[in-house]
Amino acid sequence: MKNFVHASTRRELLGGAGVLFAWPFLPKLARAEGRDPRMLTIILRGALDGLAAVAPVGDPDWVKLRGDKAFALDGKTPALPLNDFFALNPAMPNFLRMYKAGHATVVHATATSYRERSHFDGQDVLESGLPNPGRADTGWLNRALGGLEPEARVRHDRRAFAVGPVTPLVVRGPTQVMSWTPTRIQPASEDTMARLIDLYHHTDVELARALEGRRDLSILARSGDATVMAPTEGRQLPQGFPAQVRAFFADAAGTAAKFLARADGPRIGALAFNGWDTHVDEGADSGRLATLLGALDGALAAVEKNMGDVWAEAIVTVVTEFGRTARINGTNGTDHGTGTVALLAGGALKGGRVIADWPGLKTANLYEGRDLAATTDLRAVLKGLLKDHLRVTDQALAANVFPGSADVKAMTGLV
Repeated sequence: MKNFVHASTRRELLGGAGVLFAWPFLPKLARAEGRDPRMLTIILRGALDGLAAVAPVGDPDWVKLRGDKAFALDGKTPALPLNDFFALNPAMPNFLRMYKAGHATVVHATATSYRERSHFDGQDVLESGLPNPGRADTGWLNRALGGLEPEARVRHDRRAFAVGPVTPLVVRGPTQVMSWTPTRIQPASEDTMARLIDLYHHTDVELARALEGRRDLSILARSGDATVMAPTEGRQLPQGFPAQVRAFFADAAGTAAKFLARADGPRIGALAFNGWDTHVDEGADSGRLATLLGALDGALAAVEKNMGDVWAEAIVTVVTEFGRTARINGTNGTDHGTGTVALLAGGALKGGRVIADWPGLKTANLYEGRDLAATTDLRAVLKGLLKDHLRVTDQALAANVFPGSADVKAMTGLV
């Protein structure tokens, strides 16, 4: 091992990709310390290819594993160097800028406790904070907030506030939420189209047939003045699709930041972006995944800009349910995997680092011979942020926020 620590309605299914939920709480202990911390969690639904997002260009087995799909510092589409071993996807120049300023960190080869490959179960574990999928009805972020005593001296709007029509599990629970719905709807991915068709084969056969007949059309549906577009499998993305994705991501995340920046606004929030399931024509350098990563990069820049001065006390956490296969499949995509990356940004971070207990990419080192092995429990990362940034206690983290995780110690030194 090599160690690194370097400096459901139809509208809901189409429009529920970006969701922000925020609470009007200030952690009392943090406030007593003279801090006013903000924390925004972004969930990437569909499973992010961590090796394409942050490539291990210094691993001798990297190019052997992915061939001409492996990013290199001197490749046709050069990767952005983070240190002597890892390089960032070229679609993310804003994250690189934050990294160089000490405002961004990468945690690589990380995953939840889940080791199967179901999106629904993986998302359940990621958002519930429980060690296994089940019938959870509350999320770890809501439970963490329930253990924080709000600062009584600060007045807040107690009305409901959320971005998007569907509440993600991570924020469900007894703690009050507020909501806001963006004017844009995220363009539908191929995976979203497949899920819609499968769903309506069971509930609305005529609609399913109509969707199947129109899947090769660029325009899938309209809602108000927002257009939902579907990439055509095996072909170039429809004209205008990248710009729409960037606009949607920036709109949702940027609005979240505006609310978090207000003196009388919320301090904690979460939003989700769909579409990261890249089985076919992944396009990490210039296709679909590059478009998504570029949109995420723009969303982080929008958060930084719209938070203004409070960026210095903010942390943005980007997480996903699991990674993708280390090898490219027969359709130039990647299948469901295990280890991936967590991306952290914000002025409150001790950034400029890639944190990884690197497992290596030889076949013998891959999980089940196919996936990047997870050597860092994602709960350790989240615990470290909740403990050091929001001052959630170790006892609350182990007993209530992430039950059954007493042996998973909070990662130190992130903040």
